[in-house]
Amino acid sequence: MTENLARLIDRAEQLITRIEAVLPRPLGAPDWSQGVAWRYRKRASGHGVLEPVRHLAAITLDDLKEIDAQKDRIERNTRQFIEGRPANNVLLTGARGTGKSSLIKACLNAFAPRGLRLIEIDKGDMTDLPDIVELVAGRPEKFIVYCDDLSFEEGEPGYKALKSILDGSVAASTPNLLVYATSNRRHLLPEYMRDNLSYTHTDDGEVHPGEVVEEKISLSERFGLWVSFYPFSQDEYLAIAAQWLSALGATPAQIEAARPEALVWALERGSRSGRVAYQFARDFMGRAAADA
Repeated sequence: MTENLARLIDRAEQLITRIEAVLPRPLGAPDWSQGVAWRYRKRASGHGVLEPVRHLAAITLDDLKEIDAQKDRIERNTRQFIEGRPANNVLLTGARGTGKSSLIKACLNAFAPRGLRLIEIDKGDMTDLPDIVELVAGRPEKFIVYCDDLSFEEGEPGYKALKSILDGSVAASTPNLLVYATSNRRHLLPEYMRDNLSYTHTDDGEVHPGEVVEEKISLSERFGLWVSFYPFSQDEYLAIAAQWLSALGATPAQIEAARPEALVWALERGSRSGRVAYQFARDFMGRAAADA
């Protein structure tokens, strides 16, 4: 009898262990000394963890050309944040490949020695954003929660969670955390012609936006700072390509000789963006090294 009871207890403990493995657990604090940038990841079990980013992009603010106005605004806002002064959540919108994500990475590299930390989160995990905010609320560092290429389709749950964190929750905003997001959509949600059908106007001409339209713009309006990026001109594109060629060790003669190839490269891709310029510079210098 005693042996059967012991066997039953052992099996019950095994069962409890298996159940505990799949039950949701609170987000645990990582070893913050392991890095300055973190990624929020969901395990197959559904548990969220913060994983340190081992290899940061070594990009600096000086590396970014032809976006001086945008760079000044983001750098100023981040400096205010680091120094404990009022600062805003930031939405960076505009043309693809123009330096939105690179600017955030460069700011992290610039201000990490002064206590800036970054947590990258995918838009699909935005429902867990309140847990991240709660986790870092008592930390001495300053945290930027970063979401790249942020946009939502109608009905996605992360939309409501982000709205609440930005401005709208009963709880006060956490002074050591801001949200920086990049997007190709200014209002973060798809806009349809049918949305305009809910507009109304009175006899005196006053226009009343409909509820559908109001809902679509309400999220982007909660970002205090909007920074827009625009397609580059040919001269701006060539200047960026020259910057990356120089950073990769090209001589002035090589940079001058590369101009026609850089234009053909952009024409083939249908874009004169900073990303295209960087990709061309890597290809050009890679070929030059092989020919040497």
